[in-house]
Amino acid sequence: MSYDGTSTSDTNPTNDDKNIATVTHLGGILFSCIPALVVWLLKKDDSAFIAAQAKEALNFQITILIAQLAAWILLWLLIGFLLMPIIWVLNIVLCVVAAISSSKGQAYRYPFSLRLIN
Repeated sequence: MSYDGTSTSDTNPTNDDKNIATVTHLGGILFSCIPALVVWLLKKDDSAFIAAQAKEALNFQITILIAQLAAWILLWLLIGFLLMPIIWVLNIVLCVVAAISSSKGQAYRYPFSLRLIN
């Protein structure tokens, strides 16, 4: 299986590819979509694995930003106070799961992600 879900005879990602993808996912915890955007712009032509994982991380971090904005707007209804910690924990857990998966050379797709960049 290739990194976009179609069947091909691609080789396995190198250790450098795995490490870059892992750091890309983990970078989203602290720096939002900046690491994923930088990696995708710089490495998208070098490796299909890195390109696919950087796009996944970027799409997910954009989704998280939209969710945080919605929670911030809903603060005045007191719903935002409940949503903000849930979004924060969800971001951390899913980024760690994605990092573990990519460190093993497996492509990861975030379950709650808008597919904005294809």
